[in-house]
Amino acid sequence: MWTVYSFTGAAILASIIFSLLLFLSIDDDPLMKFLFGGLAVIFELGKFFAWYEVGERKARRNYTGTLSAFTFYAVLAAISIGGSIGGINSATNKAQSEVNVQKSKINAFNMQIEAIEKQIDLNNVAAEKYIQMERIASGVARIQKQNDELRKQQQKLAMERDSIPVVSQGSVLGLIDSLAESLHVTPQAAQLGLVVFLSVLLDFFAAFFVGLIGEENRFRHQYRHNKVLEMAGYNEYEQPKLLEHFDPSTVGTSEVNVHEPEPEEIIVEPELPKTPYELAIDALSHNKVNCSKRAVSKFLNISTDEVDSIFKQLLDEGIVSKKPNNHYQWHGLTTTTS
Repeated sequence: MWTVYSFTGAAILASIIFSLLLFLSIDDDPLMKFLFGGLAVIFELGKFFAWYEVGERKARRNYTGTLSAFTFYAVLAAISIGGSIGGINSATNKAQSEVNVQKSKINAFNMQIEAIEKQIDLNNVAAEKYIQMERIASGVARIQKQNDELRKQQQKLAMERDSIPVVSQGSVLGLIDSLAESLHVTPQAAQLGLVVFLSVLLDFFAAFFVGLIGEENRFRHQYRHNKVLEMAGYNEYEQPKLLEHFDPSTVGTSEVNVHEPEPEEIIVEPELPKTPYELAIDALSHNKVNCSKRAVSKFLNISTDEVDSIFKQLLDEGIVSKKPNNHYQWHGLTTTTS
């Protein structure tokens, strides 16, 4: 579970940071930065609390509450994913801008070098015309001197261009370029698709681990609850046991105790078969079975509907009562039951 907690905390922290990158860039005022930053944190934490509540209400079979909690989570998740997309996109754009600045510097030097090369070509054309006009000494010599100065400037610019430190392309930018080439789309489209995918994946990743923590907490609560019941002598997973001193063969029979037996004068009339309700009262009043639907159903071998009807009648007559934990308590017969 510590591994789960670590992954959950890291995913939530990353989601909050990416949302903060977007919300903090909305306004430069420190007060507004504080307000928007707090809003981002509230959205992120509220989203995961809502998802945790979805699991809690679903476990309690409160489907209306589950739907309302999921709707609330979906709204917060949409805001969070949008914030994460903006934050990741902002961070990627910043890295891309540094590369673009270096490229623009190199392009500026290349343009200057190219302009000097064009000027040298124009000077060479002029020199040819001076040669045709036989003004080599005056015109051509001056043009050659200008070309020598231009060549020196060109070499100096090339050295400055080559001295610019090379900005290494990050792995994310390399991935974007590779996606753009493989999918035949622009780098901007590839970047947008990548940040959307990463934002949604980050959100689902965190939501999965939050749900896993909820399942673990519910399991621990149920386990501790069952341990308390077992210590009290009750196990909800164990089949109800009949009382050991009871003989099931005696159900429906009655014993006749006669102090002065006179066999010749005793007339035994056959008893009418008892109803399931009477059998249940007889078994419960003589402690032949525990006061629970499962035990009575197993003891009398009757269906669930029949035992529900029996216990409803017992409740109506006040013979049994229902505890807060949904267990039944036998009070006994206060009046004669036929």
